[in-house]
Amino acid sequence: MKFPYGICDFREIITENYFYADRTDRIPVIEEAGKHLLFLRPRRFGKSLLLSMLENYYDVAKTDEFEHLFGHLAVGKNPAPKHSRYFVMKWDFSAVDPQGDAGQIRQTLYDHINGCIEQFSVYYRDMLNYDIRIDPSNALRSFQSVLTAIQGTLLSEYGSRLRLRTYSLVSAGFERMIWEEPAFRAE
Repeated sequence: MKFPYGICDFREIITENYFYADRTDRIPVIEEAGKHLLFLRPRRFGKSLLLSMLENYYDVAKTDEFEHLFGHLAVGKNPAPKHSRYFVMKWDFSAVDPQGDAGQIRQTLYDHINGCIEQFSVYYRDMLNYDIRIDPSNALRSFQSVLTAIQGTLLSEYGSRLRLRTYSLVSAGFERMIWEEPAFRAE
């Protein structure tokens, strides 16, 4: 049996047959807890692995992998209704250098956010019907472009019945933004 010491990538742990202590039965509890959650735990307590597991569970781009990743786990045997229905954006604020004056810190933050937006854009390029524009001097404008692309894509696929919802999961400076695909399907 292989133990995943230091590995916090859920997909890697499952696909490479590492030992995984199944905690997926808590996903319905997390879903009922609210839209904005903060996980406070000491270092080396599994926060990053939990977020990685949730990312894989909710990511709309991993719909075809759901059975392989979760079929043998508690939530795979009884999936919550929201699985595989979200666009997921990963941010790691520990990569933002807090040194320098306010302008330098702002630019470092913008660079990081724009890099995350670029990764998101590449990852979901086959699913998005609209281009995402990155503004190097204003990450908030770039982020608005992401929201516009997602909303435009979902509206073109599902019509005006769509409500765009955002959820965030935050853990020790690491955040994943999740956008929900509507619960209904176009007829």
